[in-house]
Amino acid sequence: MKRILALFLLIASTLTIAETNNTSASADLSPAGRSIAEARKAIEKKPTQYSGYNLLAMALARRARETSDVGFYAQAEDALKRSLDLAPGNLDGEKIHVWLLLGRHEFAAALDAAKALNKRVPDDVLIYGFLTDANAELGNYKEAERAAQWMLDLRPGNLPGVTRAAYLRELFGDVDGALELMDMAYQSTPPTETEDRAWILTQMGHLLIISGKTDKAEKLLQQALALFPGYHYALGNLAKVRIQQKRYDQAVDLLQQRYKAAPPAENLYDLAEALEWAGRREAAAKAFAEFETKSLLESVRADNKR
Repeated sequence: MKRILALFLLIASTLTIAETNNTSASADLSPAGRSIAEARKAIEKKPTQYSGYNLLAMALARRARETSDVGFYAQAEDALKRSLDLAPGNLDGEKIHVWLLLGRHEFAAALDAAKALNKRVPDDVLIYGFLTDANAELGNYKEAERAAQWMLDLRPGNLPGVTRAAYLRELFGDVDGALELMDMAYQSTPPTETEDRAWILTQMGHLLIISGKTDKAEKLLQQALALFPGYHYALGNLAKVRIQQKRYDQAVDLLQQRYKAAPPAENLYDLAEALEWAGRREAAAKAFAEFETKSLLESVRADNKR
């Protein structure tokens, strides 16, 4: 999944439908896992109310980011269908529909749906976030910038707007500005949202890597892994640090951990490259061959269609 698609999941604090009481959930669950459990409890109590299914759909989409398992999007679609069956056209459900289109990489359809919602509700911050995401993925950078600015004008300092502004700063070559905004986002994220905080730290690490500041990047990435052990995004970026340090065997170990946690084909390709750099050519050749087979199978998935 592209990094901007993860941005749209950093919005739980801005959505009424995402508010859940996690105190009764199991402490060993991830943030998304806790939200899934709470949503299912809400559905069990009031099975004919659409709001519980919206909660479940959004929690499942968050779980897709945590695990890089797109199968959670299919489960989210099922929950959303139930919501819209119970309350056709409900606004939160329609927002989640756009959300899932973005998750499946159906950016043109997401843009059309977001534009329609924007006409219906012209002052909704999240809808401008969808417009930002879809336009950025389609290369409409001016439109993306305009939508992101609307987010910040409507609600100055809001977390989804800040993270999107950071992404656009990076796209436009202002890495220092992007890093500053991501740090602002991190400071604004509640400590209980461990995966969100780990994701932001990982993005800060990424920005430091491309700035050549690998030592600082490593510290942030280790911090991300302490917050969210085994986090696949952080493992991948820490492997980049190890490659720059020419510690190829350690990079292989990190990428093997990432591939075990998140097995999309693109992660296997990175592992194959690292194996080659580590001089393990037979293992690299096997991984490259497996990547070719797996990427062909994945290419028919809806989330890879543009």
